[in-house]
Formats: sequence, C-alpha cells, structure tokens
Amino acid sequence: MSETVSVVVCTYAMERYEVFSECVDSVLAQTYEPLEAVIIVDGNDAVFKRVQEDFGGPDNVVLHNNNENRGISYSRTKGAKLASGDVVAFIDDDAVAEADWVAELAQVYAETDAIAVGGHVAPDWVTEKPDFFPAEFYWLVGCDERGMGEHMEELRNTYGSNISFRRDVFLNVGGYDENTGRKGDRHIQAHEAPVCIRMANEYGKGVIYNTDAVVHHKLFDYRGEFRWLVFRSFWQGYSKRIMDILLPEAAGDKNDYLKQLMLGFVPSRLKALVRSPSLPQIKQLVTIFIFTAAVGLGYLYGLIDVKGSQLTADREAVTAD
Repeated sequence: MSETVSVVVCTYAMERYEVFSECVDSVLAQTYEPLEAVIIVDGNDAVFKRVQEDFGGPDNVVLHNNNENRGISYSRTKGAKLASGDVVAFIDDDAVAEADWVAELAQVYAETDAIAVGGHVAPDWVTEKPDFFPAEFYWLVGCDERGMGEHMEELRNTYGSNISFRRDVFLNVGGYDENTGRKGDRHIQAHEAPVCIRMANEYGKGVIYNTDAVVHHKLFDYRGEFRWLVFRSFWQGYSKRIMDILLPEAAGDKNDYLKQLMLGFVPSRLKALVRSPSLPQIKQLVTIFIFTAAVGLGYLYGLIDVKGSQLTADREAVTAD
C-alpha cells in the first residue's frame, strides 16, 4: 500500500493569489496517490475566504487560517500537525511542481530507509534573467546553486520549496523554528537548517537529494535587481550569524561552501574567462566577490547587533516557556 503524502502550501497575501493558485493546481494535479493538500493562510481572512471558494470541498484538501500573522515557520509546522499523511512535503506558494514531483519523492521513501527527501528547485525567470547573476548564488533566491549536490546524495538540507519529511520525524524534532523564516517584513533565512540539524542529531540522517523531483520557483523582477540581491546577501550573512547562535553545530557549513567557491568555482571561471572572454562572464565574476563581501558584512553586523535584537528576546521567551 502506498504511503499518503500531504503537501503543505502556505500563503498570506492577496497580491500573490494568482501564483499561489497555480502552485495549488500543480499540487492537485500530481500523478501520485494517495495525496492530501494542506493549505494554510497566515492570518488573512479575505485570502482565506477566496481559498475556501476555490479549493474547499474535496476530501483530500485541508484548509486552515491562522488567527493572526504567525510567519512561514509556524504555518508550515501547523500544516504538518493538521496533515494526515505518512510523509509531509513543502512547496513555496510561488513555485509550480512538475506532475511527478510527489511520485519522485515518495519513490525514495519506498525504496530506502530515508526520513527526509528533497528535490531540485529550478529557477523560473518571469522576467529576463540578469546577465550578471552567477549560478553559484542561486541560493539567494531559493533555487539550487552550482555545486548543490549530486543525485541521491545525502545533504544537510534542501530548500524550502522542495523538501519533505516523514511526518512523525518532523514533528518529533519540533518542526520549524518560529524565530526563522518569513514573518511580515522580517525574514531570517535558512530556516530549513535548524530542523534538519535537529533531525540529524536525533536520527543520524540527512536529506536525500533526488534531482528528478522538480519544482520551478518563479523569480519576479525584483529578484533580478542588483541592489535587492546585495541586500539579500547581507541579510543572508546576518541570518548565518543567527544560525550560529541557535545551532552552534552548524557553524562550519557556509565556510565549506566559501572554500568551494573561492578555491573551485572562481578559478574555473577565471580559466574560462581567459579562454573566451565575455562581458557577462566578467560581470558574474565581479558579482561573486560583491555578494560574498555583502554576506561577510552581514555576518559582522550580526556579531554586533544580535545581542540586542528582537530575535534574541523571542528566543529567550520561547526557552522560558
């Protein structure tokens, strides 16, 4: 008998409703059965009313509206609690899954002793892809970067738009940390890392990376703006500092990637540039150094700021509870 897979989709804003609907349609069109869709609206009554009108009714669709804006991490964990599936999968509301996405995830669970499986997040440029944007930094926009990993390799984590867990394992380690992820205008990135590190500590296993399980993450105009990407890099660095505080055992992961970037990817780009120089290649090489510097500055800012930050206060409150 096939295991039930519950797919959790969280949304919160009416201006995202069209792309969110496309996401849900792609989930409901999956070739895999039995499948359940769990839709969480993060404290927006108008959006929830429309969700009820458009998607309410089928037995395999669960709808919930938070009583207030609680953030993506709370919403995803809530979705897992409401789900009935053996496996719970997550996809962003601005992504579209290929028809066999869930089937590919489920196959790994069926054939191995995996407790978490992720897949490939492909960039779907709604606007023209900027020629300065290097593939090494696709992680800035939630897509798989160059060097992400090999097919069926065990990674610490994949990205939030394409990750799944055995539901009991996910809930047993506490789900997502509410101090991370998007909440209103605040966005502490890399919120998959804490839950996956706790999972690895508890069960000794990571996330199997099945590159045949594909979702396409829409990248709108602002995600291709150089200034936005520099600020994004800065806050990724800041988020990395937060991760080091919440989970000190994660401290070396970005250092490993930095080593791969500077000792592997940059030299290969320089060789390619010497062989066949082009303006886009020059732009991308310069951008790598700018984004890397911005990440470093964000981390340094975190060293100074974090003790007085609201996140620290939130964390202390959660610990006290």
